[in-house]
Amino acid sequence: MFEKFTAMLKKKKKAERSIALLIDGPNVIRKDVRLDLIAVRKRIEEHGMIKVSKIFLDQYASDKLIEAMTNQGFEPIITTGDVDVTMAVEAMVQVYNPHVHTIALMTRDIDFRPVLVKAKELGKETIVIGSEPGFSIALRNTADIVIMADQK
Repeated sequence: MFEKFTAMLKKKKKAERSIALLIDGPNVIRKDVRLDLIAVRKRIEEHGMIKVSKIFLDQYASDKLIEAMTNQGFEPIITTGDVDVTMAVEAMVQVYNPHVHTIALMTRDIDFRPVLVKAKELGKETIVIGSEPGFSIALRNTADIVIMADQK
């Protein structure tokens, strides 16, 4: 009976955790890497409630891609500069957001390691969602939780 109560308590705590999910569009939405973003959302929701869900795209993203991302529940952020810089700035905004408990980054890029380090220093849980080929080992070793995205 006590175990069942403890499991219910843990489940509730996870459900109360708010997550900021940020996706490095050009790094993970590629012809050679076909990922199921709906499945990714479901896997992230096992760790809490997604409160922020943004995908970062460059100025060459097609209207069709932008519409598809919006239909899947992501807020597209279009940048004319370096997507990594824009995403890193938003990630740091979320790291300092007191209403966000978990930072989830979908990328394969080691450039986001400092964001994870700072998030952990400030007591945030960190999740990295990646895929092969080219998923950074350093990024994997820095995150609290690593999720391998399933390819279609």
